[in-house]
Amino acid sequence: MRADGRSFDELRPVNIIVDYVSYPEGSALIEMGDTRVLCNATLESEVPPWLRGQGKGWVTAEYAMLPRATLTRTPRENRGFTARTQEIRRLIGRALRTAVDLEQLGERSITVDCDVIQADGGTRTAAITGGYVALVLAIRHLLHEGVVEPTVLRAPVAAVSVGIVNDTAMLDLAYGEDSIAAVDCNVVMNARGRFIEVQGTAEGEPFDKDTLDRMLSLAAKGITQLLDSQAEVLR
Repeated sequence: MRADGRSFDELRPVNIIVDYVSYPEGSALIEMGDTRVLCNATLESEVPPWLRGQGKGWVTAEYAMLPRATLTRTPRENRGFTARTQEIRRLIGRALRTAVDLEQLGERSITVDCDVIQADGGTRTAAITGGYVALVLAIRHLLHEGVVEPTVLRAPVAAVSVGIVNDTAMLDLAYGEDSIAAVDCNVVMNARGRFIEVQGTAEGEPFDKDTLDRMLSLAAKGITQLLDSQAEVLR
């Protein structure tokens, strides 16, 4: 048993609230345990300059942690993004782009803003999982207008953290577990069981392939459940 009573292969309670904010084309608040991320998707009828004239669309993401999302206040990033923030933004963008056929999207852009309201581990993976829901809601506006086909949406995408804590492979690490993990890994997969990104780091001793396989199996189990949660709220 873990500190919060979960078994090693159990997700934290997941709750996704759609249309949490009225103004964006797509909005979702995702709660994974005590981690809460607000994801808002904005649809625009233009693409970045380097994509103009190619007939393709673009999906990108922003990520920020609100000042009191953690135990102590984190200053706003007014003078440029930290390396961590930049890396997470790119990760979320890469993950969400795999869920959309950019050619079918046409010369339109979707920006998914992911703001961490409260952080207790797994903020980047929660942002991807919730961001996908907001993305789909935004694209439904285009479907309703009849300007894109349903095939513009590819396989759904979700993400989860796994790690080795006290020599045990664990799914969906809370902050207290993540901070002492010997290995920390973030996994992004789609509904076809294909890996989009795997970020694994040994905090101390290197780990072997058997350990990696155990973590990936746990991640696949958790992501299957997250995909089910997404599908439920999007019905």
